[in-house]
Amino acid sequence: MPDDAMKGNPAPCLSLEGLSKSFGGLRAVSEVNLGVYPGDRKGVIGPNGAGKTTLFNLITGVLLPTSGQVRLFGEDITTWPTHRRTLLGMARTFQITALFPKLTVLENVLLAVQGLRQMKFVMWRLLSSYRDVYDKARYLLERVGYWDRRDVKIRHLSHGERRQIEIVLALASDPKLLLLDEPVAGLSTGESHEMATFLRSLDPDLAILMIEHDMDVAFAVVDTIAVLHYGEIVEEGPTKQIRASARIQEIYLGVG
Repeated sequence: MPDDAMKGNPAPCLSLEGLSKSFGGLRAVSEVNLGVYPGDRKGVIGPNGAGKTTLFNLITGVLLPTSGQVRLFGEDITTWPTHRRTLLGMARTFQITALFPKLTVLENVLLAVQGLRQMKFVMWRLLSSYRDVYDKARYLLERVGYWDRRDVKIRHLSHGERRQIEIVLALASDPKLLLLDEPVAGLSTGESHEMATFLRSLDPDLAILMIEHDMDVAFAVVDTIAVLHYGEIVEEGPTKQIRASARIQEIYLGVG
């Protein structure tokens, strides 16, 4: 029996073991070891070119590693396609928005919920007539305070609000682990603050791993941070420790 189980500690939702990825002679990710536990709020930060996107793509199945292992809820998913990872409890967002701008907030969420279910879909039938789908969409929007804006078309929302709705769509699969790919990319300072508040309002039992370039947002949302530099984790710890680290200030902020 694993030591964690014997001690009564929870097993990790996500475990990366010696994860590496090379492109020809370039090693983009090198021997990364990382664990995310239930309820964790963990960030991976680093300067441009640190390997954050490559690491994210290895975790989500977009890329296959050169070596190492990815485990999700104890299962070795290293070679699994993305959709199988979703079925096991992983969800992700993307840097590029993927909403239907001419549809309403509710219609977008209804489509996301319906797309995850095995059900007969009749084109001429209103989505709102599928009671269980409608109830799930309402639950998701009420939980994040968007139910009163359900009839607003996506194109009339601010960029920051659209990014928030994308996260709602990711929650449609009832994930236990949510991966956020630079959720404030392209947002104004005010919108970034709103996103940080929105992320802090999510279910505390949901494990979140956030890849982020904006250090202020990362510090505002997560509890622990791993710093990636040239594909390697060079330091990991509580946000207060990372903020005060002279080494991190030197490699990330270019001071020292």
